[in-house]
Amino acid sequence: MQNQPSEIQLLRGQLTDFLQNNHLRKTPERYAILEKAVELSAHFGVDQLYNAMESAGYHVSRATVYNTLELLCEAGILNRHLFATNQARYEVARGSHLHLICRRCGAIREVDEPDLTSRLLSEPYGDFIPEYSSTIVYGICGECQAKSR
Repeated sequence: MQNQPSEIQLLRGQLTDFLQNNHLRKTPERYAILEKAVELSAHFGVDQLYNAMESAGYHVSRATVYNTLELLCEAGILNRHLFATNQARYEVARGSHLHLICRRCGAIREVDEPDLTSRLLSEPYGDFIPEYSSTIVYGICGECQAKSR
């Protein structure tokens, strides 16, 4: 029985294919940023990823982090979100789901709703082909509700 490749191995392969197909350089920085983004796992911003890279002793510029994040989005590896702020948040593209966002503390929780997301992705939209969906529901989380009681 063969070992199944890990998620990071699959994503590294996806990045390699994207870079080769687009005649882009396969730099160690791009792969290090990919690995750190996957390690962060939650919704993260450019500064959070940059600080994580610095803390790990890997020195890259903020511009390199930003540009690589955009490249990873183009490659379909990350999804970029602009929730209630103008600051982009990123997450590994692992399918469609709902985002529940607390209006008080800003906490983000993900909820899988396969029926809703499959319906959204299967709807005909003319010549538009959906790739993934991100539904955002704003409200007050349980922790903030408890604090206000």
